[in-house]
Amino acid sequence: MARRVVTIAGAGKVGRSIAAELADNGTEVLLIERDAAKIRPEALPRARWLQADACELSSLELAGLENCAVMVAATGDDKVNLVVSLLAKTEFGVPRVVARVNHPKNEWLFTDSWGVDVAVSAPRMLTALVEEAVSVGDLVRLMKFRQSDASLVELTLPADSPVIGRSLRDIALPGDCALVVILRGGQAVVPSPDSTLEPGDEVLAVAVTPDAETELAVILGASSAPAAP
Repeated sequence: MARRVVTIAGAGKVGRSIAAELADNGTEVLLIERDAAKIRPEALPRARWLQADACELSSLELAGLENCAVMVAATGDDKVNLVVSLLAKTEFGVPRVVARVNHPKNEWLFTDSWGVDVAVSAPRMLTALVEEAVSVGDLVRLMKFRQSDASLVELTLPADSPVIGRSLRDIALPGDCALVVILRGGQAVVPSPDSTLEPGDEVLAVAVTPDAETELAVILGASSAPAAP
């Protein structure tokens, strides 16, 4: 049977918010929460609920994690999130494990060694967004994918960028890089060969390697690029 359920460990504000968005989009969601006071089916009637300790293997078996497509460890405890991630990946082979990092000092632990595919650190993302807001022309790394060297990067094109006015078909992007979206005037533009770039465009791209990230920065005319991880 194809995996299709998104399971979320932790029904705090973060977990409930994620569950609500996914459920509203038609995704089958299961929330696992140990604290009975946080079990609120009336608040999220489209989601399924399980009162259990997600750190216990028996709880995850009861949750049917063999049918889980994505496991989200969203509790407020980094130790719990790491244990949940490891069990989901090693015991059930969940294809995608996303873990919340509560304390930046623990971010180095959230790797594939603990079963984590994507680590989400709110402080780091907020820092990146602040940097992006004040640094037109700088390449900003928004997120790093833990199973590889790939990164999601962003650049707000300055007026003197060498790619201004050129179509994407005429721009030789690195082979290990792909443009994801162009944000322009509050609208998302899906990149196509005929798309042209304008001053102030926010370009989001995935760079598979640090070298591709650096090369992309040069091509887009960035004044600086993030240091290689």
